[in-house]
Amino acid sequence: MAEWRVGQGEERAASFGTAAGRHARAAAGFIRRALARGLRATVAAIWKTIRAFFLWLIVKSPLAEPRRSAHRPLLQLIPWLIVAVGWGAITLLAVVTYYATVLPDPRQAMVLRLPPNLTILARGGEFIAERGMRRNYVPYAEIPPNIVKAVLATEDRRFFYHFGLDPIGLARAASRNWNSGEVVQGGSTITQQLVKNLFLQPKRTWTRKAEEFILAIWLESRFSKQQILEFYLNRVYFGGGNFGIGAAAHSYFGKEPKDVTLAEAALLAGLIKAPSYYSPTSNMDRARDRSKEILRILAETDQIDINQYAEALAHPAELKVPPSKPGFGFVADWVAEVAPMLTGETDRNLVVETTIDAGLQLAARTAVEDIIRNKGRTARATEAAVLLMTPDGAIRAMIGGRNHAESQFNRAVRAMRQPGSAFKPFIYLAAVESGWMPDMKIEDRPIEVDGWKPSNFGDIYRGEITLRQALTHSSNMAAVRLAKAVGTDRVVEVANRLGVMSAKNVGLTMALGTSETTLLEMTSGFAVFANGGFSVVPEIVERIRDDQGRVLFERSKAPPPRIVSPRAISAMNDMMNSVVAGGTAMAASLDLYPAAGKTGTSQKYKDAWFIGYTAQWVGGVWMGNDNASPMRGVTGGSLPAEIWKQIMLKAHEGLMAKALPGTGLPPEFIQHTADAIGLSNLPARNPLRRREVSDAEAAPAAPSPLAPVRPRRAPL
Repeated sequence: MAEWRVGQGEERAASFGTAAGRHARAAAGFIRRALARGLRATVAAIWKTIRAFFLWLIVKSPLAEPRRSAHRPLLQLIPWLIVAVGWGAITLLAVVTYYATVLPDPRQAMVLRLPPNLTILARGGEFIAERGMRRNYVPYAEIPPNIVKAVLATEDRRFFYHFGLDPIGLARAASRNWNSGEVVQGGSTITQQLVKNLFLQPKRTWTRKAEEFILAIWLESRFSKQQILEFYLNRVYFGGGNFGIGAAAHSYFGKEPKDVTLAEAALLAGLIKAPSYYSPTSNMDRARDRSKEILRILAETDQIDINQYAEALAHPAELKVPPSKPGFGFVADWVAEVAPMLTGETDRNLVVETTIDAGLQLAARTAVEDIIRNKGRTARATEAAVLLMTPDGAIRAMIGGRNHAESQFNRAVRAMRQPGSAFKPFIYLAAVESGWMPDMKIEDRPIEVDGWKPSNFGDIYRGEITLRQALTHSSNMAAVRLAKAVGTDRVVEVANRLGVMSAKNVGLTMALGTSETTLLEMTSGFAVFANGGFSVVPEIVERIRDDQGRVLFERSKAPPPRIVSPRAISAMNDMMNSVVAGGTAMAASLDLYPAAGKTGTSQKYKDAWFIGYTAQWVGGVWMGNDNASPMRGVTGGSLPAEIWKQIMLKAHEGLMAKALPGTGLPPEFIQHTADAIGLSNLPARNPLRRREVSDAEAAPAAPSPLAPVRPRRAPL
């Protein structure tokens, strides 16, 4: 009985709950309908009132009297104007609301777009340069008033008084542009500049300008003035790869922003307008003139007093930590390009240890500057490029041009030029691998191939000469005959195998170096002769670490494969040594060190090359003009050879002489070198001397794909 009563009670409770819910929903629906009807009635009443007012204004007011009938057309437009303004406000509100919902937080947009920081070091840990300059976010509280005042004085004086757009500034800019007939001044506020940096593409259209206005109003409605200024100062570009005030203060002055002086703040603020033009690293006088102008504005607007103004002028800004050491610009640019490829990292800060020797880099820069300054104008030569590497491919010095500040184009890596006769060693190597020997004879007489009639330099012909003599005197006739004998495809294969990947089969004209290539490829190709025939991959990065010390990349120490036989290397070094000892490259002769190499001069003296090497170093030099205009009689054996010799003498300081691979070195020569560099008690056998190639190694081997030995040929 008790259970029946409990069950009956539960049923009644459930029934009551259902009924209560139904009544509640009905009540809610009634209230909702009542509110809707009330809202509609209110809107209708307001609209009726507005209509009645304007009807009275147009029909019954004193303005509607016959004597004032001239005003009626204008009065009739008033309702339509009010409606248009209302819809415009609604549209603007809707657009701002849309952007507020779809755009990311400015902090996130700013941080994601900043590049990683690269700290670039020479061998031994010496600082070279810094690229990317990613630094910690600097909050507004840590930005000193001096920086804020200086930036606002030059970029947006009414920043704290406008709503994202500055009508006064826009009117002033429009007036000046109208009077000058061209765009000479902009009216963008700091808020607009921030919008462009964060969200918009750099294009000049009315649509983009409208988006800029709308987004500027949105930013002003969402963030305070201090927050917007904080975003701006942490995102704006200050030149030299520096994004944000933290990066700029550290890069130029080695300071935190809170420690920057008034003079330094004015210099930094002046960079925003034109970072490259006002860069203190390229033109400190121009940067200081700009900072003086900003200081004058601050003084005239009473933002600083006369004592502060005088103090800032008396103690101008000085660079404490330059973003890169002079002479290392091309190195830093190339490292910044290859480092992400080697690690796959684009977000983490990296420390890059390079193969560059700081002393040799500066010596190479000095050699190029001396020659171009003293002889370049007379020779009509404006540019030069230099590469110095060890025989295993480690780049110790790289000069990509005369002045990095004026032109950042790296002529050592990027410039495709005709190598002229500097390409001939690859033809001779193809011939040696096909069975030719240095003492074999070849004709140095005019030749005609399908109507093409090449000639020797100076129209000098020597008749029947040896291959050694032909390479020594850079005979074009002999090179053409050799290329024809071994085949141009074979020559291209040899050049590609040694690292000159840009070499193409352009026919027999390649014997005169018409296939364009780069100084980097040519120098690394000659390094194969210097190291005894082993493959060379030119590298400038030794090791890459992240900011936590983890090694992300390290240059391989594995032994490279042999790509040229010892017999062929011996023959090539014998012939190319003659070029330096008594041929076209005598100006590059190093008294204490056996050297080899080849000169090259393209048609009409447009390019002049010298690529040379010893057992310890390999160096390449190119000279010419960017517009390919002819020089005045500059050959590979003149100015390029002089630059090469000056650098090589510096590189060999304190080194013992070594024989070129596959060649001998008399003991008296070793003793002469030891005496010259101040060594005493020289052992009877030089411990640094390479083991000579044995007779068995030097003897012709069985034919192989690498170095086929064929029967001796009759001279062509």
